Amino acid sequence: MVSEDSPAPGRIVLLTTSHRVAPGLLSWPAWQALRTADRVLCADGAHPQLPYLRDAGLTVEETSPTAEGLVADCAGGRTAVVVATGEGEPALTDGLARMAGSGRVAMPELELLPASYDLPGARLLDLVQVMDRIRAECPWSSRQTHRGLAKYAVEESYELVEAIEDGDRDELREELGDVLLQVVFHARIAEEDEESPFSVDDVAGTIVAKLIHRHPHVFGDATATTPEEVKEHWLRTKAAEKRRESVTDGVPLHQPGLALAAKLAARARTAGLDVPLPTADGTGAAGAGAGTDGTGAEGIGYELLALAARAESEGVDPEAALRAAARAYRDAIRAAEGVAG
Repeated sequence: MVSEDSPAPGRIVLLTTSHRVAPGLLSWPAWQALRTADRVLCADGAHPQLPYLRDAGLTVEETSPTAEGLVADCAGGRTAVVVATGEGEPALTDGLARMAGSGRVAMPELELLPASYDLPGARLLDLVQVMDRIRAECPWSSRQTHRGLAKYAVEESYELVEAIEDGDRDELREELGDVLLQVVFHARIAEEDEESPFSVDDVAGTIVAKLIHRHPHVFGDATATTPEEVKEHWLRTKAAEKRRESVTDGVPLHQPGLALAAKLAARARTAGLDVPLPTADGTGAAGAGAGTDGTGAEGIGYELLALAARAESEGVDPEAALRAAARAYRDAIRAAEGVAG
């Protein structure tokens, strides 16, 4: 057992830092520990913090400390701060744990002190770095273009929607990552454009500016008390920014048909336009020249248009509703086949 007459045990501080935060930006407790320490040690001579610590007037010993050596050195109330490497200090911490568990050594106070923390979104920096390396070194990724990747953006978006509708949290997290990858991949490719390059920072900066501009009730003096007021302001601001002549401008015509029909109906309703839907008998907007019996592709198309407009007016996503009905039909087919679940 440790004698009560043993000298003061001292203190060992393991200082950890985040590589995602600029070197030198350490917490005040970290700087206090460093300035009052009797020894500051670091096993990595290329550690990014070392130049800043030395600029602050600290003496840093480039050495790999051992558990036994540190414990002995801290006897008498001395303090040693170990600036952890990127891998941590597993050999040191394991050694200290063994010594503490033995009960035969007067152990110094052991403290883990995070000197800098990752901010929310910090792992996005890792994604950008990984994408840079893949673009440079992967034979497949290095040859991809915006046009060649376009289909994957569509596929990943549908997989994300499926994960949302299935309520699968693990799949949701994974599919969000896959969609995010598409954004970062395209931004990385865009950096290489000779005429008008841009980076992922430009992409982020653009959306940040847009969000602030379109949310004056959050970042400015405007007020909005209902979601409808927010949406109306968003559409007005967007129309002014884009200088659009029609409420239909900017609606992607290549999106799925039901979604397209619902979007057009929503634009007309929001703008207060009372535009009759075209019908197969030639009545309504742009109905002239249509078939008169309501049959065939054109007639069915008008019927689907009317259903999509009805769904939008009732607050129903027609694409989601149709997918739900299709899943139920799929389950019925599998049941008729005798296929489980």
